[in-house]
Amino acid sequence: MGKQMTEMLKGTLEGIVLAILAVQPAYGYEITARLRDQGFSDIVEGTVYALLIRIEKRGLVDVEKVPSEKGPPRKVYSLNAVGGEYLDEFWGTWSFLAERIEKLQHHIENAQKKGE
Repeated sequence: MGKQMTEMLKGTLEGIVLAILAVQPAYGYEITARLRDQGFSDIVEGTVYALLIRIEKRGLVDVEKVPSEKGPPRKVYSLNAVGGEYLDEFWGTWSFLAERIEKLQHHIENAQKKGE
């Protein structure tokens, strides 16, 4: 993954993880696996765990310790009401930005065609 992609992903990964948790509660490794299933193959578990700590501290998720067959209990994260509100805001912001970027891209492409 290029540096530009990494930087853009840093700004959106929190919303992406909350969107994953909106579908179904999960523990860290499951979230990483779901991200990879969605094409975010370069995301490492350490990045996800650090993000989970941040969103837990911010009160965006609820955490339940669930017994594990292998080792200590797992922390299962689920989206709570505050996280749901944050996710709604994320999608609104994403839509706004995506629309503006697409308009800008078309404007630049049209300007370049006229200049040829």
